[in-house]
Parts: sequence; C-alpha cells; structure tokens
Amino acid sequence: MTPPEAPCVLYFDDEAAPALRLAQAAGLPAQAIERHRFPDGELKLRLPVNETTGRLPRHAVLLRSLHQPNEKLVELLLAARTARQLGVQHLTLVAPYLAYMRQDIAFHPGEAVSQQVVGRFLAGLFDAVITVDPHLHRIDRLEQAIPVQQTVVLSGAEPLADLIAQRRTNALLVGPDGESAQWIAQAAARHGFDHAVCTKVRHGDRHVAIELPALDALGRAVVLLDDMASTGRTLALAARLLLQAGAASVDVAVTHALFAGDALQVLHDAGVGEVWSTDCIPHPSNAVAMAGPLASALQSVLRT
Repeated sequence: MTPPEAPCVLYFDDEAAPALRLAQAAGLPAQAIERHRFPDGELKLRLPVNETTGRLPRHAVLLRSLHQPNEKLVELLLAARTARQLGVQHLTLVAPYLAYMRQDIAFHPGEAVSQQVVGRFLAGLFDAVITVDPHLHRIDRLEQAIPVQQTVVLSGAEPLADLIAQRRTNALLVGPDGESAQWIAQAAARHGFDHAVCTKVRHGDRHVAIELPALDALGRAVVLLDDMASTGRTLALAARLLLQAGAASVDVAVTHALFAGDALQVLHDAGVGEVWSTDCIPHPSNAVAMAGPLASALQSVLRT
C-alpha cells in the first residue's frame, strides 16, 4: 500500500522566505505556486502537482499574509478552488496577518461589514485558519468571523515581551488605547512589567486624541505595545505625551508592522527610539520570528 503523501506548504514567490521558514519548522515540504500576470492585469496560477499523478496531497497548507489584501484575496480564490480540484480534501490557511477584520458593524447606512463578508469568503475556501492577533473588536472568537472547522489564534504579545525584557530592563509597558489592553496584559504578565493603557478618542483615520493614564513615567524606559501600527499617529501622540511626562525613552513594539506611508518617520519625529515587530508582515523593523509558534499550531491542526 502506498503511504499517503505528506502535507505540503504552498506559497507565492513573494513570500518564499517565510514559507520556507514555516515549512522547515513544521517538517513539511514547501512548493511554490507559479503566477503569471496577463497584460490586462488578470492572473494565471499553476499549482505544483505531483509529476506522476498530476495531483496534490490530501492535506495542504497555503501561506498568505493578507497585508495589501485585495489582489491576494483573488489569489486565494483561484488557488483554493484549484487545489480542491487537484485532490486536496483538507486545506489550511496560514495567514499571519488577516485583513478586513476591523469593520465588524455598519457605522452608517449602506456600509459593508467587511469582517462578515471576507470571513465567510475565507470559510468557503478553507477548512482551518491559523493567524496571529486578528484585529477583533466586538467578538470574542475568530470562528465567529470565519466559521471554519478549526481556527487557531496566536499572539505576538509574549514573544515581543521576551524581546523587550532583553532590550529594556524594568520597562513600563503602555497601550495606546483600550483595544490594546489585552496585549498589554499578556506581555506584562510574562515578565512582571508595570503597565497601563491610554484612552483614545478617534476623529478620523489620521486624527485622534490621547489621554495618559495615571502613571509615573519619570525616568522610565517606556515601550508602547499594540497589535498593529498603520499610520503611526496614535502611537506618535502617545510617545510625545510620555516624553513630556518625563519618560527617559519611548520605544514601540507591534505584532503587525503595516506602517503605511510616512508612519515610521512620524514615530521617529515624535521621539520614538526603537521600533520592533514580529515578522508576520515583512518589514525592516522585524525583530521577532513567528515560524516556530505557527509551525506548532499547524502541526496541531494537521494531527486532528
């Protein structure tokens, strides 16, 4: 009897490095999906089938981090549907960053609730989803947004806390807003850091107001910790206030380094020293590798 093929990690060429790190950590083969772009912008994909059978293994894993997501969602549709036709019976999405999770209600009549739309779209393609720190507000569990058989949610808070403990002795952790409280609590508990959370009032995508909590920042090495940074404006405002309150230094640690436009310059102009992130989104600030935790989560999914 022929033994079943090992599950394979499928990836696109722009994510070869993280895919190979994940595959090595999980002990799985990795194979690239060929991608061709026609002159009109349409995509053609070719999946790496077995040369003898013309098929894929029964279990497959697709790595795709969904920053800059719009075209990637089309890639997922084409790849996942084709994988099913080629014999895949269980397909896992490893998306270290999940897009379109922040809008979970319609704030104005007619607005698309993107979390529900994209979540159900992904649930129609995959059997399991593994991600890191999804940006959820009014729901408790990822499967409420993506109703698949299995979801695994990892956090960058604790590995970032380990890095902070190495770089800044007796750091004071501060969250820029109430939504960051869960990550602040996880990171602080790991090393016994003092911690606090600011209050934020948002007036638009780039206009926010911040109030510092009751804390003594005088002479302290402060690290602003959050799940993601996009424009950097909220973190920059918090950094200015902390430095005005006497902080000796302010650094930033985030799981997802989106950093759109001039975000990094905005942070440094506000007095931020170091910026650290996980490698869920490739960026020069990457300082924490997530391949190990992602591989462990993947192995647990494939065992069930």
